[in-house]
Formats: sequence, C-alpha cells, structure tokens
Amino acid sequence: MLLPISDDDRSLPGPAYVTLVLIGINLAVFFLLQQAGFNPAFTYAYSVIPFEIVNGVDLVAPQTLRVAGETIQIPQAPGPTPIYLTILTAMFMHGGFAHLFGNLLYLWIFGDNVEHRFGVRRFIVFYLGSGLVATFVQIVLDPASVIPNLGASGAISGVMGAYLVLFPRNRVHALFFYVVVSIPAVAALGLWIVMQFFGGFSALASEGVGGVAYGAHIGGFITGVVFGLIERMRMREEPAHRYDPFSARDGSKRYW
Repeated sequence: MLLPISDDDRSLPGPAYVTLVLIGINLAVFFLLQQAGFNPAFTYAYSVIPFEIVNGVDLVAPQTLRVAGETIQIPQAPGPTPIYLTILTAMFMHGGFAHLFGNLLYLWIFGDNVEHRFGVRRFIVFYLGSGLVATFVQIVLDPASVIPNLGASGAISGVMGAYLVLFPRNRVHALFFYVVVSIPAVAALGLWIVMQFFGGFSALASEGVGGVAYGAHIGGFITGVVFGLIERMRMREEPAHRYDPFSARDGSKRYW
C-alpha cells in the first residue's frame, strides 16, 4: 500500500487559496450539513442518483434491490429542484471520516501546485469540470442505478491527472507500509491510476453494489490529463524547476 502524504512544495510562490477554500467547503458540508453522518436525510437527498439524473425524477421512497440472492433497501429522500443540482452538491459531500480525510489529503498534496500553474479562475473551472465529467462517467456506466454517489474524489482525481502531466518529476513522499519513501510523481500517480483500472474491472466482474466509484476516478483523472496537456501546450517554455540540474545530467527532461 502506497499512501502519499506530502510533496516537494519549496518552489511554490505562496498559499493556494482556492484549494484551501475547497477544503474548507468540504469540511463545512460534512460537519454542518451532513452532521458528520448523523443527518442521513440530507446525504440521501443531495447525493447523485443515476436513475434520477437520466429520467429527471426525484425518488423519495426507498428502493428495493436484489443482490446475490438477497433483498436490500436503498433509502431515498426528497432532493433539490431541479434534481440535476445534485450533480454539483454531491461533489462536496462524503460518506464518512475516512472518505472525507482521504480525499482532502490528496487535494492538500496535489491541489496547490496545479492551482498555481492554472491560475485561480481556470483552476476553479477545471476542478468543477473534472468533477462533472467524473459524475457523468459513473452515470453512463450504470444509468439505472439507484445507489447514491457522493464525494470530491472525481474532481480530485482530475487534479491528480493534471499534476501527473505538469509535474511528473516532482518528488512525492509516501508511506509504504511503515517506511516513508520519496518517488517521482509519475510513479506515484501512475501506480494509483493503474490500481483504479484494476479495481474497476474487478467491481464490474463481481457486480458489486456500492463502494468505490472507480468510473468516476478514471473519468476525472483522464479529464485532468487532458487539461494538463492543454496547459503544457499553452506554455512557451517549461518553468524552471529545482530538479533541472539532475535532469540535465541524466537526460530525463527530454521525456517531459
């Protein structure tokens, strides 16, 4: 298990205020509106239900599913009007403490670099756009699903995809079992997306219900890669980086 815990931010010009605001909004929604999980009515009301988006209806009664020969009920609650607003609201909600803090850790690590490279306005558009694409990918994979989808992971996956393209040589410090290792971003994030593909295929094969939205992760990540490539093409020259002397010696810069 490789868990990123920080990266090399010594070359950043200052705080990334949009990233900090996004972290604050996610915390506020979880603790004030979702009441740290003790307000399930709000969570079910403002999560994305693929069936609702595809059909333009608001499910308010519990839905029954047959899974592996067992009958389970999926709670529902009246959502906003129009129901399509859940595509935005669900992007700032989470299913528990691990879900929340795991997502915000990744946003904290990778968001500041991408924000500084994009600029405030384009970063906001990019972040929300990645989240929207991620949600639509998840909906397309199972348009009849009545299972709630929520979380910032689709948008944050976009941030990680852009980081991979824009800062492949940055050092990412990660926890590998009980040891802290420092590896290039291209290795850390490359391994992460490979795991998402394997997880997605496994989930499809097992017809799992609930759990990790691998489709959203993959869709958001690919969106981030595309935005990152566009940003690289806009740059007249690559900004100076503290690892340039090493790249000049071993020739690795020609790949990036």
